[in-house]
Amino acid sequence: MTDGPVHGHDYNDPEAPGHSDVTPLLATAEQRATLMVRNFQDPAQEWRRLVAELVGTFFLVLVAAGGPMIDHAFPGSVGRAAAVVAPGLMVMSIILFMGKVSGAHLNPGVSIAFWMRRDFPGRRVPAYVVVQFGGAVLAAWFLQAVVHVSAAYGSNYPASASTPLDAFLMETVLTLGLVSVILGTASGAQQVGLFGAIGVGSYIALAGLWASPISGTSMNTARTLGPDIVAVDFTSWWVYVAGPLLGAVLAVGLAWLLRGPGGGKSGSLAAQGSINPNISRPGKA
Repeated sequence: MTDGPVHGHDYNDPEAPGHSDVTPLLATAEQRATLMVRNFQDPAQEWRRLVAELVGTFFLVLVAAGGPMIDHAFPGSVGRAAAVVAPGLMVMSIILFMGKVSGAHLNPGVSIAFWMRRDFPGRRVPAYVVVQFGGAVLAAWFLQAVVHVSAAYGSNYPASASTPLDAFLMETVLTLGLVSVILGTASGAQQVGLFGAIGVGSYIALAGLWASPISGTSMNTARTLGPDIVAVDFTSWWVYVAGPLLGAVLAVGLAWLLRGPGGGKSGSLAAQGSINPNISRPGKA
């Protein structure tokens, strides 16, 4: 699979730029380092992005599901405020350390939203979603094995005083806000980096501080279904599939109203990372 021109250097190609008579085995340390960098930048190496999404989603769910699971195992050790702020801080860190590799989606709704904005190739969405679910399941399994409580305590469910419809509406609105922040900070001067990390991480923490009692403020299908799969407990699962996906679609519509169509250079760089992404409309910022 390739998303653009391949920049790897072939020392055995006499017509390749910078060709020399040396082979990779006999190349100087500088030439070997240059070859490694160029191979890393080769968009054919989609596995680097997928590993980044797997690891990033693993750590997100490790914190998001781990807070309530540890609090159940050790009552009173993790308060609600800490449990909802921690995922925001983790997402902030993940964006900073791997955002330029994969775009740090960590969320199926985000991948779909970037695709709908024409900032992300549709052929890459299924693999992203699969590894996001994989990272979530691995995190839930790890927590259940180490903390010795059911992963069900790390999932999200509608509050006993609320209906599934209430939780669905809350997840939809909260995800609308989250994906709007992500799309907004993935354009112009705010692309991938400090602005995006602070904006997205802060939103997750703030949403959790006031809205978590109703739905758990998942805003991420993989984050909730990962623990559900490990615990084999799918209570009100549709809330956490339909709500985040509908919210993401609505956010794409809002982004179009506010900023017009996507597919520009800056949005593509943010959505795909900066490993030579395939930019569909490079002339547009």
